[in-house]
Amino acid sequence: MGRAALKLVPTKSAKTISDDEIKAISAQNRDRAFDLVVRKYRDRIYYHALYITKDSQEAFDVAQDVFVRGYHEHRLFDDGFRIKAWLFRVCTNRCYNIVRDKHRRGGILDRLGKQTEVLTKQHKAIDDVLARELSEGMARAMDELSLDHRTILTLRYFNDLSYQEIADTLQIKLGTVMSRLSRAKVRLHEILQETEAE
Repeated sequence: MGRAALKLVPTKSAKTISDDEIKAISAQNRDRAFDLVVRKYRDRIYYHALYITKDSQEAFDVAQDVFVRGYHEHRLFDDGFRIKAWLFRVCTNRCYNIVRDKHRRGGILDRLGKQTEVLTKQHKAIDDVLARELSEGMARAMDELSLDHRTILTLRYFNDLSYQEIADTLQIKLGTVMSRLSRAKVRLHEILQETEAE
């Protein structure tokens, strides 16, 4: 990338700058480039984590963890490295671990008769904003989907990842992305129809 092009980069918003432009900046200033990565993807990573974990504090912690790992990822600005797919993969894997741990802990705590859900006012307010983004019916329908189906739909339609980026994120084949996405849409449609019929 030439000097003239580099001079134009600072006038761009972090959300509109391309990953290739960020990589070019990293050659001169890695910290500045990483700051641009954080500003470009932090909201999307947070909301992706929130869709999966259903807990704003957990989502915040996951987002922090993703970017800490990103900072230490030596390949982040290498040619051919897919920054967005890598960030979403780390986020998704971390969220899956949290959900699995919650189910295990929840089962133990339920047997002991303890209550497991406590949200602060601040976290509740964030969750309410998310709920307003989706219609009430859609939010309920999404909650009824399996974790795999909910994840693939949020990656495609809420985070606007391409099929290839989803394949990279979930570490599955492109054909599996297409079939899983198709099944998820069919299942979502069935749930919405069942809701309308009630």
